[in-house]
Amino acid sequence: METLFFAFITLVAIVSAILVITCKNPINSALSLVLTFFCLATYYVMLDAPFMAAVQVMVYAGAIMVLIVFTIMLLNIRVDATKAHSHKVVLGCIIGFFTLINIVILLMKSRVALPTGPYSGNMIKQIGHTELIGREMFTNFLLPFEITSILLLVAIVGAVILAKKKL
Repeated sequence: METLFFAFITLVAIVSAILVITCKNPINSALSLVLTFFCLATYYVMLDAPFMAAVQVMVYAGAIMVLIVFTIMLLNIRVDATKAHSHKVVLGCIIGFFTLINIVILLMKSRVALPTGPYSGNMIKQIGHTELIGREMFTNFLLPFEITSILLLVAIVGAVILAKKKL
């Protein structure tokens, strides 16, 4: 049953990811991206990481998507009526297909899914996901965390400046 659920969520994630890049309306693309984020949160729940699922929904499907939709509305993006050239679409599909095949072959031959790192499964269950993530984020990864927050602030300020009407 879990395998069927995983296959269904994977199908929904793939279709919504394709809709993100094929929708002509930017708002529809953003809504498809929200659905993709929810599918990713479902994967986290299936991997027994409920904190990561909650963060995925709150931060990405919530706050970041509000920021993206707000930016789209501020910039007043018009839908481009020009049609894409069919040979470019076919070439992109062929490249994407062969890239997907290469990734599947790489994953089947490698040992990517083996557990590595300083924390065992029992230690994670004993201490808890949230405490371990917080400990790592605010000790070993504090600088990348702060740089990311500064980049998001710069993106917000840039969107407001670009959207500001000329006086």
